[in-house]
Amino acid sequence: MKRRQITTKALALILAVGMSVGASACGTQANNSGDANRQDAAAIKENNQAAGTSQATETDSESVTSQKSTQYPLTITTYDYDGNEIETTYEKAPEKVLAVYQGCIETMLALGLEDHIVATAGLDNEVPDDQKAAFSKTKYLDEFTPSLESATMLEPDLIFSWSSLFSDKNLGDVKNWIEKGCNTYYNTNTRPGTDAEKHDRTLENEYTDILNMGKIFDVQDKAEAIVSDIKASIQQTTDAIKNIEEKPSVLILEPMGDSITNYGKSSLGGDMVTALGATLANPDASTVGKEDIIAANPDVIFVVYMPYAGDDPETVKNQQLNVIMEDDSLKSLDAVKNGRVVPIMLSEMYASATRTQNGIESFAAGLYPDVASAK
Repeated sequence: MKRRQITTKALALILAVGMSVGASACGTQANNSGDANRQDAAAIKENNQAAGTSQATETDSESVTSQKSTQYPLTITTYDYDGNEIETTYEKAPEKVLAVYQGCIETMLALGLEDHIVATAGLDNEVPDDQKAAFSKTKYLDEFTPSLESATMLEPDLIFSWSSLFSDKNLGDVKNWIEKGCNTYYNTNTRPGTDAEKHDRTLENEYTDILNMGKIFDVQDKAEAIVSDIKASIQQTTDAIKNIEEKPSVLILEPMGDSITNYGKSSLGGDMVTALGATLANPDASTVGKEDIIAANPDVIFVVYMPYAGDDPETVKNQQLNVIMEDDSLKSLDAVKNGRVVPIMLSEMYASATRTQNGIESFAAGLYPDVASAK
């Protein structure tokens, strides 16, 4: 969460200049992400066009007929900005959704709900190729994170985003939106905790979010199919390794300047590798030093990287890997000597939404390369 908190502060500073939604979604204004090197909205829109066509085409998910019907009014439990549970009621499927951030946009598209979207914003990466035609039907905003003013002008009936973006300086307060007749929903694995109460980031939370979207929009069969595919990937791996007695020990590390974040048992990444039968070598620490890594000496080290729009993914990945691979003090690690330092993209193992299956598959390949290659 540290990266996202820092990013949100930067966003707030940029948003203070009062950018509005009046600019066209295909305009050339600079983004307001707090990163001058990030691509602007026009470039992001162009990069997310389906190959060979500039027109939206019917998605495969639109041909799926749902067999399970939502009964409205529907009550869904979500959370306010501080992480407290709140209940929201839907009289019907929302028709004007503001989807902000990668996982939220991709969940809507995966469920075939692009026609329910009033606007999108906040893409860090390109959407999957099979979603580009659907994405091209949406209005992508110039603002990386829409301001309260911009969001209000869109008159949404649902805002789907991350918890950190529902601040007064960004999208605005959850409770105020609900009072105005607009529901909110944010990724459960971004729910903030307090010193007294922490909230684990889990696979189950990702399942719940996808299934809740299925209920809200009356596309439950599509949502259940996505979750079933994720669970099937886990089951396939655990079945294949059931006779392997020595399961690998693991560290999931993200070099961040002078510190190294450790994704332990309370993280989604930690929950993923545990579900795949591995053991976390340092389950409780949130950060580690080199001496901690040496003491743990795991069989596998996953190195987290995150290329943002405009970055060269290979460059970002190699820079992160080299923090571990090229450090003389870490050359003695078993994972380094045995070539088991493996990249994992942040978006696949942190509030991963419909990318959760990609994360499971990436972790499984790194943990059990012989099993993965035999598939």
